[in-house]
Order: sequence, then C-alpha cells, then structure tokens
Amino acid sequence: MTPNRRVFILQVATASGLMATTRLATAQTMVAETDPVAIGLGYKADATQVDKAKYPKYAQGQSCANCAIYQGAAGSAAGGCSLFAGKQVASKGWCNAWVKKA
Repeated sequence: MTPNRRVFILQVATASGLMATTRLATAQTMVAETDPVAIGLGYKADATQVDKAKYPKYAQGQSCANCAIYQGAAGSAAGGCSLFAGKQVASKGWCNAWVKKA
C-alpha cells in the first residue's frame, strides 16, 4: 500500500496539531504573587516593590536574574526556579530565598 497525496496531507496535519498541543502543554505559567509558596517566600515580580522593613535581607540590585536558584537563560524576561516547580518567575523579581550566584 503506497500512501497517496491525501493520506500524506492528513498525516502532516495530524502531526502539526500534535506538536502544537505538546508545546502548549509544556509551556510554564508565571508564578503569581498570590500563590501560597510565593507569599511564604515574599516573592515580588518586581524587586523594587519588596517591603524592605519586612525583608531586611533584601539589598538593592538583588533579583531572580542574579540568584543561584534561577534557571532562566541570561537576558531572558522569565525563567524557571526550583522553588516554584512548573512555574516561571520574572527575572526582575525577588524572594526571601535569594542566594548570590557564584
């Protein structure tokens, strides 16, 4: 049985749909500041909004982008963090678990 043009087109359309669905399923969502883990860690998507009285450990210039736990690529707007499994954090964000990148 040799595939004809119609079968080939159907196979390509099906494969394309599956690939698009897989990409959507693996896309990570951004962690919300209202997430229970985020609240516990004092996460802010914008490090300039950190309550310095509540988190005296915070110092200007600290952000997720320069944290050892941050898994995003250099220069990216967001990336993964092992503290927020399956979610991304803003590279300009901050939380109380910040550790200086070596």
